[in-house]
Amino acid sequence: MNKEKVISNTIAFVKEALKNAEGGHDWFHIKRVFNNAILISREEKANVFVISLAALLHDIADPKFNNGDEAIGPKKARDFLISEKIPKDIGMHVVNIIKHISFKNSFDTETSSTQVNNKKFTSKELEIVQDADRLDAIGAIGIARCFNYGGFKNNVLYDPEIAPNLNMTKEEYKSSSAPTINHFYEKLLLLKDQMNTETGKRIAIERHKFMEKYLEQFYNEWNGVK
Repeated sequence: MNKEKVISNTIAFVKEALKNAEGGHDWFHIKRVFNNAILISREEKANVFVISLAALLHDIADPKFNNGDEAIGPKKARDFLISEKIPKDIGMHVVNIIKHISFKNSFDTETSSTQVNNKKFTSKELEIVQDADRLDAIGAIGIARCFNYGGFKNNVLYDPEIAPNLNMTKEEYKSSSAPTINHFYEKLLLLKDQMNTETGKRIAIERHKFMEKYLEQFYNEWNGVK
């Protein structure tokens, strides 16, 4: 198996599949997550080939854009990996990462230790790709993506009368149309403490501080303070 050729084919497949995707979940998001994952993997003992495939394929069919169907993404990834004649054990590992990477799974259990056929699925590769994906949800780019998606959904920017829901169920989270600012409290500001790797934790701290500073400025401007 020519791993470089497989990665090249995967990149081409993902670019084509996401050519009309919403701006926060497009090829450039995938590329950033891929780069983050490779960066983190330099300090972790893990299978870089599995990490690369999972990072590239993790949002191949995001449920948000597929009527909430969480099975489409893993299936598309699995079919592609089979077409590339990827060994079954590697393919299964990649698909399991895609199934369990999402933040929304944390409403049920810890995502990096998710139930699979009544057994816990854990892997260093899952932890790395999950951290890489979460890093792209925070900091300057995370803020941009948050408002881009809020605009895509036509959500209001902020409504002081609507408090963040800090006790959502998974289904409530998936169907939420709350103001975009609420998403900071319902997800983005929580991610720093959910990082798995030391590298992820270190990078997340600075991005978290940036979001806190942004919110301070947002409220000052909203309230006409300065």
